[in-house]
Amino acid sequence: MNKRRRTFLKTAGLAGGAALAGLSLEAPRSPVAAQAPGIGAGAQALPRGMTFCTLARGGGSGLGLKSDRGILDVVAAEAALKENAPTTISAVLAGAGDLAGLQRLLERAAASHFVAEDQAKFGPCVTSPEKIVCIGLNYRKHAAETGQPVPKQPILFNKYNTALNACGGVIAVSKEKAEKFDYEAELVIVIGRTARNVAEAEAPNYIFGYCTGNDFTARDLQSRSSQWMLGKTLDGSGPIGPWLVTADQVNGDNLQIECRVNGELRQSSNTSDMVFSCKQLVSYISHHMTLKAGDLIFTGTPEGVISGYAKDKQVWLKAGDKVSTSIEKLGELTFTLT
Repeated sequence: MNKRRRTFLKTAGLAGGAALAGLSLEAPRSPVAAQAPGIGAGAQALPRGMTFCTLARGGGSGLGLKSDRGILDVVAAEAALKENAPTTISAVLAGAGDLAGLQRLLERAAASHFVAEDQAKFGPCVTSPEKIVCIGLNYRKHAAETGQPVPKQPILFNKYNTALNACGGVIAVSKEKAEKFDYEAELVIVIGRTARNVAEAEAPNYIFGYCTGNDFTARDLQSRSSQWMLGKTLDGSGPIGPWLVTADQVNGDNLQIECRVNGELRQSSNTSDMVFSCKQLVSYISHHMTLKAGDLIFTGTPEGVISGYAKDKQVWLKAGDKVSTSIEKLGELTFTLT
């Protein structure tokens, strides 16, 4: 490894399931490799050792890269230094631009090209997913608190891009025709390349990285019918970020996950309690639809949600509440209700 590569990896923010019961996947398996078999010759390798974010910039947004000097404002640095680096997370996910240009920007950037974390204004860490797929009842203890059996196969529902929200964002609950607002701390998988009929053994090769998310829910809308979608798709109800951490830095199946409301701990668990692991979810979904780079998978929430309380203990979220979701190695996501 050359000196420039070592410098980059240091600077770019190295972050310190049950089997599918009753489910048969017939796709052939092959060994996991750095470049997955069947992906296609010439496919750009997924980034490693990097922690991305989206920085709000006036009326738009641009790519940020976490480093020990602060957050590199890639748009500003690229405008000054011309390294042909991608300047949005969508470009990174699409393999556009010269990924190695980010290394060169980090090496050459002036102090003015960096933003302190406590001064940063974030956008959603992924800005244009084609699909947002969500998983229901994917933690054993959460299924138990709701009185539901542990699923024998993943339960899928969806959000839309209008649900995307950012760290520091707001959800305008006072404008919604609902009253029973609830939090759901969730690990979010970000897909890195087109995936269809992927075997479990190969699924990690299709994961770009992970981020912190919250599947904010209106329970009274969710329970109007057997379809959950209405309660899950409120504007701004899918905050993610602030960081998107590349998959090589994280074991998604063993991460501490917590949620606080106004500083009070409400959820505390570990993703090891998930019924279906990250690779099982990617494989299963890919057998029913094509996953594309930038698609999001909300992997389910652990126990401790308001809807799991005894009815006389259920105090629903309201305007003025501040919700904080934190996941080990992925950072803290905060939002406020108005």
